[in-house]
Amino acid sequence: MTITKIKDISKSVKSYYDGSTEYEWNRLAQDPYHSLEWDTTQIFLKKHLPKKGLILDAGAGPGRYTIDLAKKGYDVVLLDYSKGNVELAKTKVKKAKQEKKVKEFIQGTIVNLSQFKDNSFDAIICLGGPLSHVEKKDRQKAINELIRVAKKNAPIFVSVMGKYAILLECIRRWPEEIKTNFKKLIIDGDDYNWGSKKFKKSYCHFFTVDELEKLFPKNKTKLLETVGLEGFTSTQAKEYNEIKDKTIKQNWLNAHKILCTLKTTADISNHMLIIVKKK
Repeated sequence: MTITKIKDISKSVKSYYDGSTEYEWNRLAQDPYHSLEWDTTQIFLKKHLPKKGLILDAGAGPGRYTIDLAKKGYDVVLLDYSKGNVELAKTKVKKAKQEKKVKEFIQGTIVNLSQFKDNSFDAIICLGGPLSHVEKKDRQKAINELIRVAKKNAPIFVSVMGKYAILLECIRRWPEEIKTNFKKLIIDGDDYNWGSKKFKKSYCHFFTVDELEKLFPKNKTKLLETVGLEGFTSTQAKEYNEIKDKTIKQNWLNAHKILCTLKTTADISNHMLIIVKKK
């Protein structure tokens, strides 16, 4: 395997998600392991979201979180870089009969939210890893934009893909990466061969907790929590999906809920979620 030379990273990301819209819609519901990312995120959305208001779903994919929030009574603006995702989201929102609550469908990037005024939203969500597909030179700009369009005291939720989860599975799942891309992946956190075998390869950046937290200026935001969305289940997806014993399953989930806010748990998780409040 050779490292893909991507001339235009943003174009490759758009192409990847244009070709995987149905997969993205089904991803968080395909099995118990993937549902853990959804279920854990829901715990913290419930905990930190205001009771009502206008929410920006930035990097919304085909709209699973948008629809869920609309059903809960929030007004939502959906934004995604992929035209395919935006079009599928329109279909899914119509099917869910939430057209009145979803105020806009926008094809756009989190790096440039200039279509929105300062202090426009009561909450911002950027879930599933959109920031992981942003190059280093644009990452801080993306965070600054998410902060800018949030109202004072508004919560901002950003989830990304984690570096150490890759290390914990690398020998078993991606041995060729150790041969061809290991230094770049482990030192910089960059993978230019990212993606499912079913779709075109693209770019992904894998974060550590410290790296993610440093992107949020302390003079503009207050850190509320950092969460490991899959936590210690990250390297045991197959085994987790095969659990039949209800007591084992419940005890494991109880432990996950207790441990998921530890920094160690977030650092070894496939997806980590940071929640901050705009000052």
